[in-house]
Amino acid sequence: MIRGLLAAALIVLPLASWAQTVPEPADYRMDHYRNPVPATLAGATVVGPEGAHALWTEGKAGFIDVLPQPPKPANLPEGTIWRDRPRSSIPGAIWLPNVGYGAIADVTAEYFHAGLEKVTQGDATHPIVIFCLEDCWMSWNAAKRALEWGYTNVYWLPEGTDGWQLWDYPLERVTPEDGQPQTN
Repeated sequence: MIRGLLAAALIVLPLASWAQTVPEPADYRMDHYRNPVPATLAGATVVGPEGAHALWTEGKAGFIDVLPQPPKPANLPEGTIWRDRPRSSIPGAIWLPNVGYGAIADVTAEYFHAGLEKVTQGDATHPIVIFCLEDCWMSWNAAKRALEWGYTNVYWLPEGTDGWQLWDYPLERVTPEDGQPQTN
């Protein structure tokens, strides 16, 4: 029995340590956005669902959801009805889809800037919480970008709405913030 437990521990421990040791890259993540993320983001404060909920309850931080939104497929047959996939997010958050890619177009950067301005009311020291889903590099990239643009009170929620929902915190249906650049 002890030998079996020891063998199981030897198998599980390396896997657990790998998941916790994703290195923080020097630059943006450019691909494979749904993979384990680092435990840190230099310059940001990493928060879990409980910490994010405390910030949300205080009402002093702006929340920015950066989950990407798939574009409407090109060349749909005429008359095909297209419905965007619904998004449930943290109440009061603004949804800025597609701003978390490693490289973004100028029009997307302007969209992100406008969203940051909205939630901070032009104050780069105003707290912001940036999130997506669990193991989503989009939020890491977007938080890193906000830091590089001079925002100084950036919180990153790596568990995103997955972790938020796991704690049974409320969610609400959101739509993308106005001005979203069109990809088609």
